[in-house]
Amino acid sequence: MIEAVAERLEGAPRQLRRRWSDEFKAQVVTEALEPGASVSAIAHRIGIHPSQLFAWRRDARAEQDYRLRHSSCEGVVAPVAGSVIEIAIGEVVVRAGVDVDEAHLQRVIRAVRSA
Repeated sequence: MIEAVAERLEGAPRQLRRRWSDEFKAQVVTEALEPGASVSAIAHRIGIHPSQLFAWRRDARAEQDYRLRHSSCEGVVAPVAGSVIEIAIGEVVVRAGVDVDEAHLQRVIRAVRSA
């Protein structure tokens, strides 16, 4: 019986982890998102496992979704007559008294943005 044992040869260089630039990933992901594109074929062509490209694609979609959700959350602070401040975050308007604690106001803004 032949027994195969994988060993690292003494003095053999260690394989370093490859690093891909964000620009390269974006270019490959864009190509993989084209209609009719084969993620597996693209991955094999550039020398990575298809699961890696699927992960890059998933991450790119999650980042895009995050940007879309938070792009409408630009806060606008506008003083209103009297002692009230009006803050518009997307479709939500928060009104607070001028004497409100700043930390409390920041908590309210974060709560509205995360809703």
